[in-house]
Amino acid sequence: MKKLAFAALSVVVLAASSSAFAAGKTRAEVYQELIEAQQNGLDYITDASYPDVSPVFAQQVEKHKEALAAQAAAASRVASDSAAAGNVK
Repeated sequence: MKKLAFAALSVVVLAASSSAFAAGKTRAEVYQELIEAQQNGLDYITDASYPDVSPVFAQQVEKHKEALAAQAAAASRVASDSAAAGNVK
């Protein structure tokens, strides 16, 4: 009887644990989040500074944000110039 109860308990635990893993993120999702964090400068957060950026990296994060803003401005300028050139025909 003990063996039957143990087997039933094992099956229940195994089923519960497999459904818990299925609710998690895939490797691709985690990898994409890591890429986005690096692009946003969030990879400068350390265990000691979480959730803020570590003071050691604050200047680098600020430069990174300025560079991203400059890239976005340049991209919008190029897009508006090409749209204006398309209307001149």
